[in-house]
Amino acid sequence: MRSTLMGMLLVMSMILAACGGAAPAPAPAAPAAPESPASGAVGVTTTDIDGISSDITDPPAVFNAEAASQYAGTTLRFYGDAVGLGSDMDKAMAAKFSEETGINVEVLPRPQDATEFYAQIQRFFQAQSTETDVLMMDVIWPGAFAPHLYDVSSIFAEEAQLHYPGIVENNTVDGKLTALPWFGDFGMLFYRTDLLAEYGFDAPPTTWDELEAIATAVQEGERAKGNPNFVGFVWQGAAYEGLTCNLLEWFYSQDGGTFLQDGAVTINNPQAVEALERAAGWVGGISPSGVVSYREEDARNVFQGGNAMFMRNWPYAYSAGNTDDSPIKGVFDVAPLPVTDPGSPAGTVGGWQLAISTYSQNKDAAVEFVRYATSPQMQKWRALVGTFVPTIPIVSEDAEVLEAMPFLQNLSPVVRVTRPSRETGELYNEASTIIFQSANEALLGSTTAADALAQAEQQLQRLVR
Repeated sequence: MRSTLMGMLLVMSMILAACGGAAPAPAPAAPAAPESPASGAVGVTTTDIDGISSDITDPPAVFNAEAASQYAGTTLRFYGDAVGLGSDMDKAMAAKFSEETGINVEVLPRPQDATEFYAQIQRFFQAQSTETDVLMMDVIWPGAFAPHLYDVSSIFAEEAQLHYPGIVENNTVDGKLTALPWFGDFGMLFYRTDLLAEYGFDAPPTTWDELEAIATAVQEGERAKGNPNFVGFVWQGAAYEGLTCNLLEWFYSQDGGTFLQDGAVTINNPQAVEALERAAGWVGGISPSGVVSYREEDARNVFQGGNAMFMRNWPYAYSAGNTDDSPIKGVFDVAPLPVTDPGSPAGTVGGWQLAISTYSQNKDAAVEFVRYATSPQMQKWRALVGTFVPTIPIVSEDAEVLEAMPFLQNLSPVVRVTRPSRETGELYNEASTIIFQSANEALLGSTTAADALAQAEQQLQRLVR
């Protein structure tokens, strides 16, 4: 059981590395044995994460409180999470740290839209603003923002050894460690187990054709029973970064590639056109017409409200769906996203890091906060409370974590595919905007899939040449 999880996370860490350094390689057919971090690094053992609470109001004790308390009276501004339980967890973590160290942590929720957050950070850094100390950093951003991030290579040399090496490599730009890993992410399919059985289906879909058939049958049945709002499939179709992630999964799983490959723009190919045409056909059919403006929380609210058979989302939605007041608690599960032969199951690599602004005037206090926030103890608490995927092996192997996140063991066949941050570097945000705007136009029906991808191809070629 543990070897399966380790292999799965190794694949994720290897592909994460492709975002930052070497040119991307084809996904491996089978993972090799993981590279282990240094034994006993910074004195952390498996016993150090025993006894961690699964209560959102009870974060772990601040193990570095003595070192941090010398900066008591400092106020840190932390741009934290804005999705699901993440925001509440950040506030609880900050309150615990403040209580035990005397350092005040002001939690500022980031924009939910990653594209807006990127632009906001860009403005901060262009102005060399001192108002931001610690901030979340998407896995695809270190290369673009490295000049503005505090080099923590020597400060966190031992801590870095605790994490999967590929993730640390992704965060290292020109020999500079720009951030510490906080949690991993990947796209997956959520489905209603009760409705699957009720309508006579034995297993979740493995192909897109099967998903469409099941979604249609359940949608028709639930509407006939008196729920006119029930839909078959919800996902993220708005013109923002989340659509780039969905589109990448559709393309890769249907043999349509990954937008750019080996320096060439490959987004416009017959399989990719067919994949986008298929998705456009969902709109107003098995998916609501409004899905073209959905982000993560829009999709989750529909699914968690009991009004959808399937949902594409990130792991955070698993814990949200199992809260005591959730209408779908205990009647849903997750599976790999479908494929179309000869495609492969695909989940877009996500994940977030914690970085310190080089313009911060409170770097020492910020270091101690990041040390606590990314620690094994904190990662276990975040896994138990919010099903955030750990980036530290001793946490991902922990029996309590595996019990809280059983879906990890069912997703080992999924290939973690990366967005083209390696090929586009500092221009990634512009490249992604081209991709999601073109796709959204096709989903809206204002252009055809073929014309949308032809337009994206031309714009990307001009951007990266």
